[in-house]
Amino acid sequence: MRRLHIPILLGTGRQGRYSEKVAEYVKRQIVNYDKFITEIIDVRDYATPITVPGWENQNPIIKKVQSLMQKADGLILVIPEYNHGYPGELKIFFDKIQTQLQGKSIAVCGVSSGGLGGARVVENFLPILVCFQMKIIIPAIYFSNIEKLFDEQGNITDNKYDSRLEKLLQKFN
Repeated sequence: MRRLHIPILLGTGRQGRYSEKVAEYVKRQIVNYDKFITEIIDVRDYATPITVPGWENQNPIIKKVQSLMQKADGLILVIPEYNHGYPGELKIFFDKIQTQLQGKSIAVCGVSSGGLGGARVVENFLPILVCFQMKIIIPAIYFSNIEKLFDEQGNITDNKYDSRLEKLLQKFN
């Protein structure tokens, strides 16, 4: 059986980001499944000083991220809510890889310090995923009250997320 390559995209480059804990949690869960190969792709590692369109693929940063996305069978996006919206660096990242994303499945994990778990940012970003012709896996997972959701060792303190993530992963094929 061929294993599916489903990277986790950490959608913010901000210092001290809580989203990183969510991405690490998702990765720890995915490795328990023989069906998947995963890695964390950090938008911080693929930042360009200006918006560079994907068709300007002579840029080595863009070439590398396009190659990563071309090999992926799908994607899990961990996206934090900042002031009811998504991080600008995430949109710039997506603009670089539009062609490589077309037709691929994507699951979204919203993250916020409030009780909605990033519901607003997920809703704001969905039109971009539709425009890029991605297959959106529903429902999204909403990680709310993020400051209290993980202990000092990075372990999640609410086990309901285990079953939610399991259901989400079953939808990748």
